[in-house]
Amino acid sequence: MAVEILNETDDDVDVEALQRLCAFLYESLHLHPEAELSLICVDDAAMEQLHLEWMDLPDATDVMSFPMDELRPGTVAQPTQGLLGDIVICPSVAAQQAKRMGHSTDDEILLLATHGMLHLLGFDHDEPDDKQQMFALQNELLTAFLGRPAPSPTET
Repeated sequence: MAVEILNETDDDVDVEALQRLCAFLYESLHLHPEAELSLICVDDAAMEQLHLEWMDLPDATDVMSFPMDELRPGTVAQPTQGLLGDIVICPSVAAQQAKRMGHSTDDEILLLATHGMLHLLGFDHDEPDDKQQMFALQNELLTAFLGRPAPSPTET
């Protein structure tokens, strides 16, 4: 699996759980093992800079996705190949959201990674129907991975 996971923060991030999640998502979404993905955890300052530069919005956010080849989920017969892109997560924002929603920071980071992966594969939540589809798939995938109900996402 062509996944690189980096933790560039002082926060405790379960990189092994993220690696297992990525393997699960690759299999579930029929992504070729050579489809390239980078998942990077950054601090507030780095995320705030990305948020400002790419979205023209102030403050750090929880997750940002940067798709490269505009890929879509594949099929068993034809797994998706190419460059997925980058997912950037801010663990300190994830910790705040997890506390507010009443679940662990680890669960929040896994939720954000799943959310980010779906964005890389063309899912979005700008329209109500698209949001329902994306969040239903996100919940289904994370529930299957965790073997228990997925944490509720933070609504912003």
